[in-house]
Amino acid sequence: MATAIVDVLRRHAGIDEDRLAEAFAARFAADPSRGYGPGAVQILEQLSRGLDWRAASATAFGGLGSMGNGSAMRVAPLGAYFADDEDRLVDEAVRSAAVTHAHADGQAGAVAVATAAGWAARGGGEPEALFETVLAATPDGPTRQGVERVARIPLDNDPMTVALEVGAGLKTVCADTVPFCLWTFARHLGDYAETLWTTVSVPGDRDTTCAIVGGLAGALVGDEGIPGDWLAAREPLRHDLDLE
Repeated sequence: MATAIVDVLRRHAGIDEDRLAEAFAARFAADPSRGYGPGAVQILEQLSRGLDWRAASATAFGGLGSMGNGSAMRVAPLGAYFADDEDRLVDEAVRSAAVTHAHADGQAGAVAVATAAGWAARGGGEPEALFETVLAATPDGPTRQGVERVARIPLDNDPMTVALEVGAGLKTVCADTVPFCLWTFARHLGDYAETLWTTVSVPGDRDTTCAIVGGLAGALVGDEGIPGDWLAAREPLRHDLDLE
């Protein structure tokens, strides 16, 4: 789904929600057993059948819209893309989330991670500045409140203790996932491998937490900061599925 966002950005220089919905649906149709969460499957199946994304995204959580962590999982490349335009970054992050996440906190999770990725792509800085930047952009709600809590936790604390306080994705919602990811990213700024090892060491929604943190850490260190054998072992990104 992150690759779909990248493809849409490359083609349109911004998020066209209709095109993004089509890209999500095409990638789902190409590999429906990839490991999407049940909420994502519900929405993506509807998109694949031609239902408008506005209607599909509003079906989750009994009509409230999804606050799931998938919106945050896929958005880091967008934050890096709009790193030099923070106002537009926030607007585009909301657009990228709205296709599947009608709930305000599902969109807030995307804003928080995209803002952190933009901060990283601009060169980063001290952990305090990371949290200040994210909080300045993230609207009020459960995710922002979780970020406020985790920003006060010392970075030398045990990661499991942090997860017990703010969550590590077991509820698969943004509020239960994004704060922990920001904390593990802040803990190892500039060290891609240690950031990922710390994140995956904690039980939770590991594929999502590592996707979020991997995107943030990658935005900070660039290709040269990622272990070469990890790059060599990655699967193809399938840009051949990009839509004309």
